[in-house]
Amino acid sequence: GWACWKTYLGQPETDANRSLSLLMLGDALNSNERPEEALPVLEAELALERRYWSDHPAVLGVQGNLAWCLDEVGRVDEALVLYREVYANWVALRGVSHESTIL
Repeated sequence: GWACWKTYLGQPETDANRSLSLLMLGDALNSNERPEEALPVLEAELALERRYWSDHPAVLGVQGNLAWCLDEVGRVDEALVLYREVYANWVALRGVSHESTIL
């Protein structure tokens, strides 16, 4: 988490490794029962993804991770809205039978 983020922090915002390290940090915090700390990290990562790669499928993955985090902090209504948005976008992008849509 933190070591990865510190390694790539100095890279430009458009660097894919920097973006991935931010996502890994947020996921590590959330997976280790620290969702309150993960939430701003995942929100920052989603903003970054939307700014530079808005039409890339990775944005949907980040949105799904953010929805999970929102659920973990008790913001269930917001999480549900985001989960539904992610699902609808996967259906539109890949169809109802694709692995990304089903998971």
